[in-house]
Amino acid sequence: MKNQTIFFKNNILVMDTATIVGPKEHEGPLGVYFDKDIEDDLLGQKTFEYAEIMLHTTVIKYLLNKTKLKQDDIDMCFCGDLMDGIIACNYAMRNFSIPFMGLFNACATFGEAVILGSVMLDSGHADRIICSTSSHFSTAERQFRNPLELGTQRTPLSQTTVTGAGATLLNKKFGKIAVECATIGRVIDYGVKDANDMGAAMAPAARETLLSHLEATGRSPSYYDLILTGDLGKAGSNLLRILMKEKGVILGDNYNDCGAMMFIGDQEKIGQGGSGPACVNVTFNGYVYKKMMSGELTKVLLIPTGALLSKISNLQGETIPSIAHAISFVRKAEFQ
Repeated sequence: MKNQTIFFKNNILVMDTATIVGPKEHEGPLGVYFDKDIEDDLLGQKTFEYAEIMLHTTVIKYLLNKTKLKQDDIDMCFCGDLMDGIIACNYAMRNFSIPFMGLFNACATFGEAVILGSVMLDSGHADRIICSTSSHFSTAERQFRNPLELGTQRTPLSQTTVTGAGATLLNKKFGKIAVECATIGRVIDYGVKDANDMGAAMAPAARETLLSHLEATGRSPSYYDLILTGDLGKAGSNLLRILMKEKGVILGDNYNDCGAMMFIGDQEKIGQGGSGPACVNVTFNGYVYKKMMSGELTKVLLIPTGALLSKISNLQGETIPSIAHAISFVRKAEFQ
């Protein structure tokens, strides 16, 4: 491990991915890249929490169907979500007889899952691992902000939690996309207290991780076809450009943010863009994966970001510590 960065010795390959999103996400710029979409974000359930559990369950089942694998073929699942006690994945996994490890790194949970899954594969302790996360606009709003029934007005810097779920199947034999290396983030806190301004809270963590990754690999941002944070939103990603420039690093046209890419609409409806564990997940497993499989992208640095607050810490006036991880994905030919 060098400067927080793990360089994997073996081929860690993405065998396949699966995504399912809500109506607003499907209507957005990335809609054509998602596998499935739903028309009713309640999914016929009695609560939005049950709906998110169904989303998480469905995406894992769909991934198994796509790969024609059985539950016994999977060594373990690394899963997470935003709800108290990560109940979306906990309750989803009771539908599967697969060893399970529940994770929480807020909106960076997908990155945590991929890194841990890759470590397990690289060490020889597993052959096939599923990494999945989910989020739902309505469950996140009433947990971290206000119940939807109140009709509370959005603040200018708020973001819209993505309704959806995504799953990645990692293995050591099949796939064109490899996990080359990964930089594990540190918890960074610049004193931001506004729970509606996640971009400002997470941008410093994204900067520290990106700088560590570039130093460990000896690369510049131009090495990658795409550097993709998730999910700082429009304001947060602009802030990251400024913070990186302060360190003498210019982020060019090859930089974008999952949250900023997710929705179409005015600021009153979507705020600064998407957020939630599903945001970076479905963007990678849908848009990025398909672009890499087609050869349009060959080297991608994915930087999932997470605001590590809770509804209790926010009410107690605490600041918002944040984290970001960086994962380098390359086409297999490039990797070799």
